[in-house]
Amino acid sequence: MKVPQRLLVVVTLRIGDVLLATPLIRSLKLAWPKAEIDVLVFEHTEGVLSGNPDINRVITIARRPGLWKHLALIAGLLRRYDTAVTTQMSDRPVLYAWIAAKVRFGMGDGSKKQRWKQSLLSDWVAFDNVGTHTVLMNLKLADLLGVERNHEVVVSWTPADESKAAEVLPFDVRTEAFAVLHLYPKFPYKAWRQENWAELADWFMAKGIRPVVTGGNSPDELEYVGRIVSSMPQGSVNVAGKLSLSESAFLISRAKYYVGPDTALTHMAAALGTPTVSLFGPSNPVKWGPWPKNHAGGCSPYRMKGSQRVGNVVLLQGDGDCVPCMQEGCERHVSSTSDCLQNLQVARVIAALQEFPASALTGEAKRA
Repeated sequence: MKVPQRLLVVVTLRIGDVLLATPLIRSLKLAWPKAEIDVLVFEHTEGVLSGNPDINRVITIARRPGLWKHLALIAGLLRRYDTAVTTQMSDRPVLYAWIAAKVRFGMGDGSKKQRWKQSLLSDWVAFDNVGTHTVLMNLKLADLLGVERNHEVVVSWTPADESKAAEVLPFDVRTEAFAVLHLYPKFPYKAWRQENWAELADWFMAKGIRPVVTGGNSPDELEYVGRIVSSMPQGSVNVAGKLSLSESAFLISRAKYYVGPDTALTHMAAALGTPTVSLFGPSNPVKWGPWPKNHAGGCSPYRMKGSQRVGNVVLLQGDGDCVPCMQEGCERHVSSTSDCLQNLQVARVIAALQEFPASALTGEAKRA
């Protein structure tokens, strides 16, 4: 195909989906370094791309935009690009790609329902929702374009992000050891038992490693996190609602450990090389396991069943014959909890942390 000068990558989904599209974006940039790559995402997900050197511009649109805002976006996209790539099969991203460029690539499942959208694409790859990791699924689009794969999940920040994080923290990340704990997933069915976080914080503090709790700024999340932090040992730090995604990325990059559920920050920690314990219950680890730093290959880093360590990540899976059920909790709705995570003992998390080198379990600060 002709070398494109302007490309649009459409990733209109959640933060984690946007982050896991960065290996595709990097692959395109390495193949065509002079090309300008713009990325279209939903509002409030763009922070995960802050400072990304591969991206020319991030375009945002609301999940449910008003008529005039939608028309303005369409006018701004209309045939402005040589090539458009979408990582989603749903209607809007395919239509955005069709509007934006004459040459368009995406995904499909070959079904009659998808046929009209597939007809809008120049070519497409078969979508696998179970047996292929999201990073590798996206990289199949690189194959389609004849571009060499690059597997790096790109997490970036700016010097201003470093300064802001330093202002918020009551200690110096260069001299004090700390662990980042992310307590709140988007959905309760991915959550660990609340009481366990305080017990884990006690263990870290006894090791001379300060617990630092991250989180977003929604009222529900702030209340949830604040209630748990109130039972943590003195000296624990709560930065929930105080840091952006890129500022949190810098914080995580300097942490000795990270512990969290299946959420975007866990993917960031894994990509940054921070020793990471990821708490998995109903989620499919083959598709959604955190991609470890420097991992490359044509298969998912993880198998479907069982706890496992790959590189800097321990994926700790809850027990049960039904795990992973790939459902929304035991009651099959987003507000349900999952027994496999609620019954996951703190001792198993500590044992997972102890799989990392013994030198990490000291009160010395992590070197940059």
